[in-house]
Formats: sequence, structure tokens, C-alpha cells
Amino acid sequence: PGLVQTAKEGGIDVIETYVFWNGHELSPDNYYFGGRFDLVKFVKIVQQAGMYLILRIGPFVAAEWNFGGVPVWLHYVPGTVFRTDNEPFKHYMQKFMTFIVNLMKQEKLFASQGGPIILAQVENEYGDTERFYGDGGKPYAMWAARMALSQNIGVPWIMCQQYDAPDPVINTCNSFYCDQFTPNSPNKPKIWTENWPGWFKTFGARDPHRPPEDVAYSVARFFQKGGSLQNYYMYHGGTNFGRTSGGPFITTSYDYDAPIDEYGLPRLPKWAHLKELHRAIKLCEHALLNSEPTLVNLGPLQEVDVYEEPSGACAAFISNMDDKNDTVIEFRNMSYHLPAWSVSILPDCKNVVFNTAKVASQTSKIEMVPNKDFKGLQWEVFVEKAGISGEADFVRNGLVDHINTTKDTTDYLWYTTSIHVDENEEFLKKGAQSMLVVESKGHALHAFVNQKLQTSASGNGSVSPFRFRTPISLKAGNNEIALLSMTVGLQNAGPLYEWVGAGLASVQIEGFNNGPKDLSTHAWTYKIGLEGEHLGLYKADGLNSVKWISTSEPPKEQPLTWYKVVVDAPAGHEPIGLDMIHMGKGLAWLNGEEIGRYWPRKSSKDDECVQQCDYRGKFSPNKCSTGCGEPTQRWYHVPRSWFKPSGNILVIFEEKGGDPTKIRLSKRKTSGVCAFVSEDYPSWSESLPNDEIGDYKSNAAVQLKCPIDTRISTVKFASLGTPKGSCGSYSTGDCHDPSSTSVVEKVCLNKTECTIELTEESFSKGLCAGTPKRLAVEVVCS
Repeated sequence: PGLVQTAKEGGIDVIETYVFWNGHELSPDNYYFGGRFDLVKFVKIVQQAGMYLILRIGPFVAAEWNFGGVPVWLHYVPGTVFRTDNEPFKHYMQKFMTFIVNLMKQEKLFASQGGPIILAQVENEYGDTERFYGDGGKPYAMWAARMALSQNIGVPWIMCQQYDAPDPVINTCNSFYCDQFTPNSPNKPKIWTENWPGWFKTFGARDPHRPPEDVAYSVARFFQKGGSLQNYYMYHGGTNFGRTSGGPFITTSYDYDAPIDEYGLPRLPKWAHLKELHRAIKLCEHALLNSEPTLVNLGPLQEVDVYEEPSGACAAFISNMDDKNDTVIEFRNMSYHLPAWSVSILPDCKNVVFNTAKVASQTSKIEMVPNKDFKGLQWEVFVEKAGISGEADFVRNGLVDHINTTKDTTDYLWYTTSIHVDENEEFLKKGAQSMLVVESKGHALHAFVNQKLQTSASGNGSVSPFRFRTPISLKAGNNEIALLSMTVGLQNAGPLYEWVGAGLASVQIEGFNNGPKDLSTHAWTYKIGLEGEHLGLYKADGLNSVKWISTSEPPKEQPLTWYKVVVDAPAGHEPIGLDMIHMGKGLAWLNGEEIGRYWPRKSSKDDECVQQCDYRGKFSPNKCSTGCGEPTQRWYHVPRSWFKPSGNILVIFEEKGGDPTKIRLSKRKTSGVCAFVSEDYPSWSESLPNDEIGDYKSNAAVQLKCPIDTRISTVKFASLGTPKGSCGSYSTGDCHDPSSTSVVEKVCLNKTECTIELTEESFSKGLCAGTPKRLAVEVVCS
């Protein structure tokens, strides 16, 4: 409910959600709607907030979610091919969709029944994939549309990126920009189902960001060009708990640089800048709904769309599409300054109440503050044997596909074999080493020889398969080769994605007197999953199923180790992240709830990262990256609701080795806030009625607000004049009012929030003559 409320405060009217088939139908006819998968409860939370809902049933969703949301068991129903004119797939898809529709109807949740659901989606982003399915593609898409319409839900159906969606199904747009999108019929509204305000992350890659100025520009352009509905994907991305992330290699975090961050906090200034944008667009609502636009070209890359009613009501959107140069234009006998790559919104065709490039809202400085460390705690440890423990699942000559073998019941599959080394081999005498050469379809692997970890290797988010060649230590006589293959989330999209495999493709050992030995056709012994998984070591009822070793000094850099420790929840109410920077790769649970995969894998230092992003010009996922040479994900969100007052059991499975004493529970805190505003920024009073803009113009102002239970304790920086830099690195410019700090202290010190207007009364008169004065402020909240 808190997340939905934060969205509503941000000016959002509708919540859009997928329905995850693999989360709801665990096996044929075995349905689950408990816990985080309580769909009816979620829809009712949205309804109770007075908001609408778009239900994207799919049931294929993509979403960087494991197997695109389709149950893995369906792949193993004989004769099934996903997302084409295939009878088994269509049978199970229709059955699930009908089940969901009937569930919504029973609870009277469609708008036609007085409920909040105003639109429903069938299929997802199929238009670009359709041609790959040949003769089965288009008939399947048309069948899906007909099947959906036959459900009689009383609200429209949508198909995103479906260029041939048949009437009356509405085709919609997914992109960073959709202002130039046109529906495939003039009778259909222009709907943008996914505006991407950031991008997802993959383990070992950079951290992508999209500037708030560009997101706002894309939205304003869309409504300028006749848009009806725009949805942010994601407005809050949240966390891929457990093994739900797909990709493969998608991180546990699905933060998406979204307006509400992974931990549920408004991301400032993005959240607040978009809130002001939404308000400005809603000021134009009457004119947008009751008139057709008139386009006026004002220059080679400048244009205005005017919405004017016979009654005289008028709204205008003025765009400067130049991605480098500001400009000044004349419109209706008035002069307007347009920053590069920006849209100005004039709800009365006269006063600019919002410009997409002028971010006046505050920026939050967020820190992950470590709680007390894990030293001195009593640990319990269980070390797995490398290879087969207990009964093997089967023995087979040759290498099997990982996914077809595990059917995604676990990330892990052991491949083990043995090799005899004659004592006359040269590499035993000369101190040389033999070489293990492995080719894998993906995704990751740990190689053990005689119980010792030799190397770890993996693909990445761009290319899952990998090959490696590494020296290994063999002895005379029998040697056990144990290869632990791992998936890191299954494919989530693409043509025929369900047929993409994983696991070993070939294994060789080089260095023998008679040439390389190919083990690929050897007899291999297989075991699905880890011993600790089979014993349920992470569950309350499985914690005592093995003999744990109790110690205050847990082993470090020890592969295949389960760690168990009792921890207290950090005091306070701030969100919590588990800091795993000193661990290798594995899984984590708290009180039996699976936090998910952790892997503080670093991105390349050679990648291109930015200190400050230039929002001007078309955005792409690689444009504004940070975190080069840093772990893609260091902290792993642990919801406070998972903690008990005391006796919380944290269980970690570490695959390759780390230092568990350096694990931390960290609190996500706002340590300070910044704001930057100029005299020429649009501003209007919060108390001004939506339909009374008139000639009202308030002074530009800086508004600062600290989190609950904190106050402004220090003014770190304040400058009225021509300050430079960004939050955390402001500096004074050529023109500076020396009284700036004292003025801000007088208004703000020891307050939770404050507003500083740029008025002559507050600051020195006649300052910076000839240029708009700017005010930059940074304060500490404590």
C-alpha cells in the first residue's frame, strides 16, 4: 500500500502490472495466489487508493523474468512450442487466461463491473517476433486477440508492439520515445505501455541511468502529439527475490533507475520532477480532451502544438528538439527561452508552468549506512562435498543439457567423472601442469579436481556461452573431475527462447604424452541440486537436518559452504540491504525467505562511465552509465517485514569463497538534500487552483525537505549568484552573494522542511546584473 500511495502522490492515476503465469500455476491445475502472488489483494490495494489498474495478463510477459513468465513445465508437455500456432501452447494459455479473467470477474474488479481494471493485455511485444515463427506467427497473434475478446470483460484489450492488432484490440507502443507512434487505426487511442525511465542491470555490467530531464521530455512530447495514456516501465521495479530474475544474468535488483527506487523511496529529483510534469499536463486536460491540435513550426527544430477550444480555453506545448542549442522563439507576441531538448507547457497558451529541462525539485543524497558488523557472532557452518554426495541421480555417457535435466528446480547441476593418470606422464615429472579446457552453453561453472576448486568461469548478459582453458593439478592414479554448472536465470524473451540450453558442451584435458583427452563422451555421473538444498538447510524445519559446526571464527575463502547466523534487525524504519561485497557468489535467505542470488561481480574498468550525464539528445541504455570497475550489485534488499523482533536466522550458501564476518546489514538513509533553481525557472503556487493560471507567477524557490524524524542540521553549501557543479560538488561562480549561507540558515536550520524564494528582499539587490540569478543549496539531514 505504501508504494501505491507514493505513486499516487507522484501524480500517477493508474498502476500497471503483469500477471506471472509461472508464479501462479506451479504445475498443471496447481494454482497459487498466496504471499507476494496475491493478485486479488494487489488489485484491491490499488482500488482502495482510488486508482485504476491495467492488467497485463500476457501470459508471456518477458519482464527480465525467469522464462518470460511462462512455466518451465509447459516446455516439457509433448509437442509444445511457445508463442506460435501450436495447439498444446494455445490450450494451456487460454486455460490460464480464462482462469485469471474469471478470478477478476468473481471479485467484480473490471471497470465494467465497477472495479478498477480499465484495460487488459493479451500477449506482449510479439510484433517484432512474429516473422520468426513463419506460417505460425500471424495466425497465433490473431487467435490470441480473438481468444481475449471472447472473454467479454467489458473493457478494451491491448497488445503492445503488435503492429497488426485486429480491431477492436488496441496496439500500443513500448520505447524510450513514442511521440511519433501512430496506432494502426484512427479509431484507436494513442497508448504508450512502456516508457523506460532507466534500464535493467546484468551481473558484471555497468549501472545504467536515464536523466529526469529526458524522461520528462519524452512524456511531454507524447502528450503534445496527441497521446492518451503513458505508463512508466518501471515506476517501481523492486527486487527479483528468490530465483525469479531471468535474462540470464539479470541482477536480483530490478531498480531500473525508477522514480521509486528498489527500496521504496522516492528517487529525487526524478520522482518530484515527474510529479510536477504530471500536474502541468493535467492543467491542460480540458483543452487536450476537447480540441484537435494545430501545429505551428517556429524554426528548423522548434514547434508548438496548440489545443484551442471554441470557448477560448487553450493549452500549448512548445518543443525545442535541438539536442545542443538553446533558443528564443516568438509565440503569440511573447518571447520564450527554450533550453535544448526541452518542452515548455503553457496551460493557458501564455504562462510557462513547466519546462522539462529545468529541474527545480530537490536531489536526495542516499547512503547505505552499515549496521554493526557480524564479528563476534556465533556462526554455524556446513561444508558440502565437491561432486556427488549421497545417491547420484543418474549416470550417462556424454554431456547432458543443464536445463532439460534440472527443469529449473535449482540453479545447480553436478557433472562428475574420473580420469586415470599414468605415473609416466611428463607433466607429473617436470612440474608442468595439465590444462582443463571446457566449453559451456552457459551460464557459469566452478571446476573442482580432487575436491579442490581450480577455477570459476561464466558468460555474461550479452553472451551466455563461454570457453576457458586453465591449468589444473592432477596426481598419478585416479583423479575426480567435478564440474558444478549453474544457471543464472533462464532466457526471458526472443524467438524460440525456450529451446536455448545451458550446461557443458565439451570437456578436454591437455598435456598428456599421447595428446589431449576428450572427456565429452566419458561416463558422467549427475546430481541435480546441492546437498544443502535437498536437506532444506534454509528452511526452519531443515535447519537441524545436518550436523552444523559451531564456531566464532567461520572459515574464509571456503567453497561450497553454508553459513548460518542469528542476527538482529537494524533499529529504525529505514529500508535494509545486505552488503555482500566481501562474498563470492551464491544464495541468501532470511527466516526461510529467499533474498535471492548474490554476486558482487565487477564491471570492467575499461567501460565508458560518466561523472555527469548530458540529458540532451536521444537516450540509449549505454548513454549514462556509472559504476565502472565496481560491483554491479553490492547490496541485496531485505524487506523489514521479513524480520522478527529477535532470533532472525540468516543462511548463506557461498559457492566459491568469501569472508562472512564482513557481511553487513546496511540501512538506506537520506543523509542530505540539494536543490538548484534559477530565476527563469517556471514556478507557480501549490495553492493555485488547476484552472486558474491567469497571470499568476510566483517567485522561483528552492524547497528542501528532510526524511521523517530528521531536521536540517547543517548548511554545507549555499550560493546565490552563478554557482556551478552538481549535488555534492557545488562551487561558487564569478558572481556570489556572501550572505547566501546566513540567509539559508535563518530560513532552514533545525527545520524538517523549508522554502527559500529568490527575492531581492532576501538577498543582495542588483546581484549578477544581466544574467538570471541561480541558487544552489546543500544541507545535511540528521
